Amino acid sequence: MIEVKKKDRETSESLIRRFSRRIQQSGVLAQARKTRFRQDEKSKREIREGAMYKVKVKKVVDRLKKMGKFDEGTFRNVKKKLIPKE
Repeated sequence: MIEVKKKDRETSESLIRRFSRRIQQSGVLAQARKTRFRQDEKSKREIREGAMYKVKVKKVVDRLKKMGKFDEGTFRNVKKKLIPKE
């Protein structure tokens, strides 16, 4: 944790400037920006389940296209039905 105490006769602007400089030198901001959008890697099980889900959706969509009943509304309904309920 970075701490900056006000010196005698120091203006608030110079105090803020000194604090900002200390923050930049410490690398805290750079580290926070680097890890901001980081996502955890998926496990093998999660990857496998996602692939199986995509295959199921593709099968249903292909069948609906052959029957001529495919549109955006039915696509959403298909996806809702295929999501496993826990």
